[in-house]
Amino acid sequence: MTNDWDWEDPAGLEALTNEFMQGRTVVEKLEVVAEGPVFRRDDLAAHGITGIEFAAFKTSHPTGLGTDLMGLQAGDTLTERGRIYRVDGECFFIELDICEPLPFEDASVEWVYAEHLIEHVSMKTAVGWLAEVRRILAPGGLFRVTTPDLRKYAEAYVNGGAFFAKHRGRVQKALGGVAPPMPARGAFMLNQIFYLYGHRWIFDFDELKHALARAGFDPGEVRACAFRDGARPDVAQLDLMIRNDETLYVEATA
Repeated sequence: MTNDWDWEDPAGLEALTNEFMQGRTVVEKLEVVAEGPVFRRDDLAAHGITGIEFAAFKTSHPTGLGTDLMGLQAGDTLTERGRIYRVDGECFFIELDICEPLPFEDASVEWVYAEHLIEHVSMKTAVGWLAEVRRILAPGGLFRVTTPDLRKYAEAYVNGGAFFAKHRGRVQKALGGVAPPMPARGAFMLNQIFYLYGHRWIFDFDELKHALARAGFDPGEVRACAFRDGARPDVAQLDLMIRNDETLYVEATA
């Protein structure tokens, strides 16, 4: 357990979390397989890439392209913007920032997946990114987005129940003894979803539907889903078990 961990210090925890994430960016091998600045559908198809998983150093989807703001490192080699890499001979990765235009041509992918990413940016940035996602999706393409569900937190705060205790247990397990137990106070549990982990905006279904509509998605094509259940089972299988207690699952069709 680190003595520096203070659940009531958002800035300090963000620094510790960033330090922890740096350790996950080290890989064995990086190979450049394509260079931009803009990637066409044919560029992606040449490597069997059909979709993009955001906030993933190593996507488990067999035809996915993982992305993250943080780059990867193999020995003295660091990833650079504008390049697609094969990572450890297993999967593909590109370093990019969702606050900027995505380096893909229109209608270049069949699916996009993002788990617990949208809550880390402002609403304005989120809408801009969602518009870019819609732009790069082929007609009929699928977008699956997951994020902490504000309704679950608000209902637990007002009505009580087992949700907060269950979630604290999951967080403790995920941190593997690095941190002291999360405080049990209801007000803390409600505040932490807004102010810890670098979060900027928390959604319920209606708020996320609003953001998707502002980005150009048809509201009639936006739907709430369940854990690992959706229009494309291969994409829904990317949902992580450790987060399913608190998560809102939403899909939209381009």
